Amino acid sequence: MTTAPGGRRRGRTASSVAVMDEDERRRRGGGPPSSWRNGPSSWRDGSPSWRNGPPWWSRSDGQQRRARRPWLSTVLVTVFVLVGSTFAAHAQEGGRAPLDPFARVLLVVGSGLLLWRLRYPVVVVFGTAAAAMVYLGAGYPYGPIFLAVALACFSAIVAGRRWAAWAALGMLWAGHMLVAHWLYRWLPPSGDSAGSWGQELVVATGTVAIVAVSELARTRRDQWARERAERAQAARRRADEERLRIARELHDVLAHSISVINVQAGVGLALLDTDPEQARTALSTIKAASKEALGEVRQVLGTLRTPGDAPRAPAPGLDRLPELVEQAAGAGLTVEVDGPPPRLAPGTDLAAFRIVQEALTNVVRHSGSRHARVRLDHDAGALRLRIDDDGPATGADAGGSGNGLAGMRERAAALGGTIEAGPRADGGFRVLAVLPLQVELEEDDR
Repeated sequence: MTTAPGGRRRGRTASSVAVMDEDERRRRGGGPPSSWRNGPSSWRDGSPSWRNGPPWWSRSDGQQRRARRPWLSTVLVTVFVLVGSTFAAHAQEGGRAPLDPFARVLLVVGSGLLLWRLRYPVVVVFGTAAAAMVYLGAGYPYGPIFLAVALACFSAIVAGRRWAAWAALGMLWAGHMLVAHWLYRWLPPSGDSAGSWGQELVVATGTVAIVAVSELARTRRDQWARERAERAQAARRRADEERLRIARELHDVLAHSISVINVQAGVGLALLDTDPEQARTALSTIKAASKEALGEVRQVLGTLRTPGDAPRAPAPGLDRLPELVEQAAGAGLTVEVDGPPPRLAPGTDLAAFRIVQEALTNVVRHSGSRHARVRLDHDAGALRLRIDDDGPATGADAGGSGNGLAGMRERAAALGGTIEAGPRADGGFRVLAVLPLQVELEEDDR
């Protein structure tokens, strides 16, 4: 058992109080660098990765309505339909009606409607199906006009208008059956015979294939959308965790140092006239504490400016308990430490140090006792920290409802541990922290 009597507080160099070492950063799951807030640079340069789906599938309906019309693809499809239908007319010459200006108008209308397939998918799918049905009813040759219908159905299903795609395809299929098996007697070309049922099977198979591919694309797009939402939520969660971590570090650094400064300032004012030498000592302690606090705040803020840089100094741990005891002595608090500090993983070591530091700060600020005890005890599975003071409590917020105890609980919970804090039966106050040691093994394995 070691006892540090009250005395002059030794100054020390600024430590990286808030800077986590690399092991703890990996354990907590650090977020992406700030330069990635708007996506990787390859996305901003116009070369998106398709690992999470085509970029236009991530647009909302409102964004799709404001998107530019697909001119290029519509022109290419229209040209293909016109040229392909011309070749089909030559191949089916004598069996189907020749292409005339009305047929070409139907082909252009059916394909040109695709220009609005992103903004008005329902109108487009019914329009292309109607144009194809009139085209077939007029006896014109079979050809690539069905391509426009397929693309319109695909766009409707992907846009969530499944009922429109099914209804349009059903209408086209029913119309084709009427023309092929009944209305052909009164429709061109003259002398045409009824279509075979095998042909209807081919049409039905093609219809089912179009719907199946469209549904598969729709399902895949929904999956990509969920993955993007989950990644965005995870990024927000990491940002919140990092913000809370920085808030805890700033609170622990400033609360401890300002408590020491406050106590020493009171001592200096009280002894300024009667004991100038002791007042000078108190002022020296204030200067050292403020310098140390400034250095540690710079370390915390430095992690925001350069998130990927390595820590300039190792994070504090229980091996620096003697310094913490001496700082408490400078504030007029005598601290007894019982038990040697064990070897801990960096994250657990930092949390244990901060818990002891905050507990001693609370004794200085909220207790009338000038004596505190820190007991370290550990076994194969857990580290137990117990910090006691003899009381009595002073101030309205001495019950343990401030940010300090909340920060201690968050630190312990992040490691899978617990914090119990409350008054003792004899009038003192106790903080009991239990931190698991399995984290050390996990981080060493990395």
